[in-house]
Amino acid sequence: MSQDALIKDLSRRMDGALEALNKEFTGLRTGRASIALLDPIMVDAYGASMPLNQVGTVTVPESRMLAVQVWDKSMVGAVEKAIRESGLGLNPSPDGQLVRVPIPPLSEERRKELTKIAGKYSEQGKVAVRNVRRDGMEALKKMEKDGDISQDEMHSWGDEIQKITDAHIKKIDDASAQKEEEIMQV
Repeated sequence: MSQDALIKDLSRRMDGALEALNKEFTGLRTGRASIALLDPIMVDAYGASMPLNQVGTVTVPESRMLAVQVWDKSMVGAVEKAIRESGLGLNPSPDGQLVRVPIPPLSEERRKELTKIAGKYSEQGKVAVRNVRRDGMEALKKMEKDGDISQDEMHSWGDEIQKITDAHIKKIDDASAQKEEEIMQV
């Protein structure tokens, strides 16, 4: 494996960890309505558990309101129940085939709790990036042991891997700081 191929593979995997972190962050509530807020909700529909977006359309009619247009009228009660029991602290109200979900303002206590959760997510992202780095370093050691690369090459490639790791850790720190600022904004 060439240096370019190894570096590209490791960089791609680290980018994947960063994307996963950003996806987790979109699910964290900041006081503004976002359709990503309802993404993890599963609805008991037709004898199976289905994602909410497969039983209705989620829209944001106002900055503090979500609306779920349920396709099947018989599923309105199940959608309302799923949102209420999701643990997100939301109180939906049905209106025909439309389920309105007002987003209440966050209390100071809840904001602090959410920043801790965001910190936990960013730490998981850093661990994922470090695991990718470890895999890369192990691959380098194996290549050096097998005689594919010299010791000098191993050290220079290792430095390159460390630079990529540091850059991704910085991106995670920046994303975490931005999310915490967004959560604490009243």
